[in-house]
Amino acid sequence: MELFDEYKKPGEDGRYDIDAPLADRMRPDSFNRFFGQEKLVGPGTPFRRSIEEDRVGSVIFWGPPGSGKTTLAELIARATSGQFVPFSAVASSIKDVKAVISRAGNYRKLSGRKTYIFIDEIHRFNKAQQDAFLPYVERGDIVLIGATTENPSFEVISALLSRVKVYTLDRLSEETIAKILHNTLTDTERGLGCLKLSADDRAIEFISSAADGDARRALNILEAAADDTGEGGTITLDRVSEIYQKGALLYDKAGEEHYNVISALHKSIRGGDPDASLYWLARMLTAGEDRLYIARRLIRMAVEDIGLADPNALTVALNGRDTYHFLGTPEGEQALAQTVIYLACAPKSNAAYIAFKKAMTDAEEKGSLPVPLWIRNAPTSLMKSLDYGKGYKYAHDYDDGLTDQEYFPEELAGTVYYRPKKVGRETRLDEYLDKYRQYRKDIMKKNPADSKKHDR
Repeated sequence: MELFDEYKKPGEDGRYDIDAPLADRMRPDSFNRFFGQEKLVGPGTPFRRSIEEDRVGSVIFWGPPGSGKTTLAELIARATSGQFVPFSAVASSIKDVKAVISRAGNYRKLSGRKTYIFIDEIHRFNKAQQDAFLPYVERGDIVLIGATTENPSFEVISALLSRVKVYTLDRLSEETIAKILHNTLTDTERGLGCLKLSADDRAIEFISSAADGDARRALNILEAAADDTGEGGTITLDRVSEIYQKGALLYDKAGEEHYNVISALHKSIRGGDPDASLYWLARMLTAGEDRLYIARRLIRMAVEDIGLADPNALTVALNGRDTYHFLGTPEGEQALAQTVIYLACAPKSNAAYIAFKKAMTDAEEKGSLPVPLWIRNAPTSLMKSLDYGKGYKYAHDYDDGLTDQEYFPEELAGTVYYRPKKVGRETRLDEYLDKYRQYRKDIMKKNPADSKKHDR
């Protein structure tokens, strides 16, 4: 009699429950079926070798929804012939924790096999619950595998964090999700192969994009489309689009159908409507959305859509997160509401966001362009003899701190990324940059030989 034989993974007895959701049936049962995290567990990677050699210690997987955290935990237990015990971070008490772990310790003594305690959403465990694991993790009675969408640095106590390794899982690419969908359509054992369905390329592309990196979400959409299409039919873009729009009216606090509501909140704030923004915030809160997830999205909006038009927006968003973290529910939710109102009413600019994207594109496409000699550091006599730092103009020695110094590599000389909008704080930044850039143009006109301009 196995210690935890009440828990059966899909297919563990060689059969799959055809009534189970498609996403559960298609959960990979081997690394050959596990797509999207090749950098972490691809053949020959250090972590994959540690699994194959049964050297895996307690770990936390940090990644977005649907990236494979639970599946990876199950595959580790399966590959090492260990017991796999899922644990709820929401419904379990400290008494439950200690009871299960005590039994796991006894099992290890009797069988010599490991017990993997898997805790989804480990960030929801409070400090006392996390503390309860420490002695068992230290003694090796269990292998703790935590999964979280939150930054463990903020949500997991330092004592526990110091005893585990943290691995980051990437958001699944559209190409990876498309591969999963094609595999599902042809799988006759667990997937939709027995229905002899086909799917238009455009339908697969739509689902892969709409899934937003979440494999479970993609499979849920595909399953709904398959049910609507029927055996032997073709899943088309129009059919998938119609199903997706109906599904967008739902909101699943577990993270399956919430992306459109989040999008509605983001677009309402971007559009400057505080009333609609509050409505979508209320929808998210009443559905049970993770409050700190909302806070992170608000911080992103402050950076992406408001930027330097109102630099205080980022401070307000960060303070809203910290206030909720300190007060909790329900009192801290008012801080999120205030943040939403402030962001909606703030002047909007994505100029800094666009400028950074352009700079990143140049950095990625043009490679390691050499740093101009005159702005290189010259701490040694050898570097000075090679003209490092020669010709550098110290801005504080010039009126208004302005010089005609070129700070770009030669190939990018004169490039302009940041073009502020004439709104909010960016009005003053626009005035400064007009003065700065005009000054440089005037100097360059006087000394055309010194200028290699290519203003884009």
